[in-house]
Amino acid sequence: MSYLLDANVFIQAKNLHYGLDFCPAFWQWLIEQNRTGKVFSIEKVGDEIQAGDDDLSDWAKDRDSDFFLNPDAAVLQSLGEVSQWATGNGYEATAITTFFQVADYYLVAHALANGTTVVTHEIPSNSVKKVKIPNACIGTDVKFMSPYEMLRHEQARFVLGTNQ
Repeated sequence: MSYLLDANVFIQAKNLHYGLDFCPAFWQWLIEQNRTGKVFSIEKVGDEIQAGDDDLSDWAKDRDSDFFLNPDAAVLQSLGEVSQWATGNGYEATAITTFFQVADYYLVAHALANGTTVVTHEIPSNSVKKVKIPNACIGTDVKFMSPYEMLRHEQARFVLGTNQ
């Protein structure tokens, strides 16, 4: 299974549980899993993160298009399917417009095109005021999970050295 990470995975990791300064193993794990073809994100997520001026933006700038994937022809085709879903499900016009302008739309389309699992902190919502990633995933038959589910599924371990 391969994964596409939403921007909120990186941002919340940096701000809460896996700060770059005290849990470098998490960030190294992401890099290693990317090298094995399991963990990625997309160019638009990379752009959002790099727009900041902090350690996370510096970390993201050190990654290339092997980590933050560019859209290809299959992704561009999938945008139409995701667009059709979004416009046909009763969302307010501003919610749809916003969805089409942010990375979420491209993230779901990329996952749809490539059979990857979206990893996000978002949860489904019945609100018509914002298109949530999980709702778009459900509507387009794309698998999604939380970062913690991904870490458990991949049996990630961040272990301190042992004292002997």
